[in-house]
Amino acid sequence: MASQDIESATTALQVQPNNKARRYDRQLRLWAATGQSALEASRVLVLSGSATSTSILKNLALPGIGHFTILDHATTSHADAGNNFFLEGLESVGKPRASEAVRLLRELNDSVDGHADTRQLRSVVESDPDWLASFTVVIAHNLDSQILAKLSSLLWEHPSHPTLIVVRSAGFLAEFFIQVHEHTIIESHSETLPSLRIDKPFPALKEHALSLDFASMDPTEHGHIPYVVILVRLLEDWKRSHGGNPPRTYSERQEFKKNILALKVKPDEENFDEAEAQAYRCWTETTVPPEIASLFDDPAISPEALRECPSPFFHLLAALKKFTDQSETRTLPLTSTLPDMKADTTNYIHLQKLYKTRAEEEKHAFKSHLRAPVDDATIDLFVKNAHALYVIRGTRWDTLDRAALVNALAENPKAACLHLALAALSTLREQSPDSPISMEALQKQVRSMVGDEVELPECLDDFVGEVVRAPSAELQTTAAFLGGMIAQETIKVITKQYVPVRGYCTIDLIETWTAVIGS
Repeated sequence: MASQDIESATTALQVQPNNKARRYDRQLRLWAATGQSALEASRVLVLSGSATSTSILKNLALPGIGHFTILDHATTSHADAGNNFFLEGLESVGKPRASEAVRLLRELNDSVDGHADTRQLRSVVESDPDWLASFTVVIAHNLDSQILAKLSSLLWEHPSHPTLIVVRSAGFLAEFFIQVHEHTIIESHSETLPSLRIDKPFPALKEHALSLDFASMDPTEHGHIPYVVILVRLLEDWKRSHGGNPPRTYSERQEFKKNILALKVKPDEENFDEAEAQAYRCWTETTVPPEIASLFDDPAISPEALRECPSPFFHLLAALKKFTDQSETRTLPLTSTLPDMKADTTNYIHLQKLYKTRAEEEKHAFKSHLRAPVDDATIDLFVKNAHALYVIRGTRWDTLDRAALVNALAENPKAACLHLALAALSTLREQSPDSPISMEALQKQVRSMVGDEVELPECLDDFVGEVVRAPSAELQTTAAFLGGMIAQETIKVITKQYVPVRGYCTIDLIETWTAVIGS
């Protein structure tokens, strides 16, 4: 009986994960349950059943988007059968390309709904725009310029319309552009940790640090004081003897670091080494990060705008501004997230409890400034990530004017030339669909885009040459690479986590580089 009691008291209950958690275990570590729910509620429309398009969908079906539709009126050709892994070779030739691709893509994940639509995109744009607007994201690969311009204009008409991702590729060259009206991000997964507020310690932390008697501790306990506590204590001691000021000059800061190391009772006390490495926190004032402070001037948080705003993000942002304005420390709400540090379990947990208690108090104060109903889970996420919020306001596709192109040529010649080569190819296909693509025709089209007075870089010939070599070829390696990149950016847009690429992302798989222009 005694052994039973001991076992039950020392063994943690293990809850078995369900099938969904087991299937999506790795990705849940990236975007958690909130991101997975957003994926499962999403509807993705892909225009074309090309090798690139199906490669993108493969990387969206596997993580579990809710629904995808391939809109493609084409029948499968021998060329399609040779380069598209999601067609059954000669068995698919002559059959609708969309239907064949959907059938095989659905085998990847039985929880994903897939549909094939064999209508002409042009007729859908003209007769059924509401259907296009019903999707979360629309992905277009190598569309003709004219119909792409109409689609772009249609999806730009209203902020609620879906994000459009435009993809172009030829041989080993490619680019993509994300057309989005407004995109707000709470969980940007910034590598910058929230402030520990060592220079402005809250009362309980300050009281705890001052209550410790370092001199009377045994060596083991002394070697496990968290560096946060060490710094708060020494900073308060320093201020008492320096008129309430932190170390300011270089010599004072060096002296402060020597004071930290002088407290060591053994040469191998890592916690004091950590404190010395983190000493800059004592003289670096904790303020609202400039990126967040700039959001406080956003017109979207004005009282008039908030009355018309259904999104909780800007109501939360308005509350955050009021909180920081009225806070004694003029800082963002504290979070209970602590970094790893040299400390024993007792000291670390005690420090964590201090931060957690204070964070809950400040979160309660933050909630008092909210003027719209927002669920607690969203509030928790917002406060936890308040130091790394983003508001992205994008532009329409194909808005790079001549001045912007000339500027891009000066700043990043290779990326700009790659973009110009693909843009010229798209225009020539539209103007003369039956004519062969030549270097002379492409160079003439590029010249018309930037003007006769602009000196074009020599590298333009390399990109034009690759486009002429394979103007309509879809290489499997390029399709696979684009499939991963575009799916990644699509997931960022759907989950509203991580920061998507802004501008035209150009990709050269000959020299293996990517670069962004027009951001």
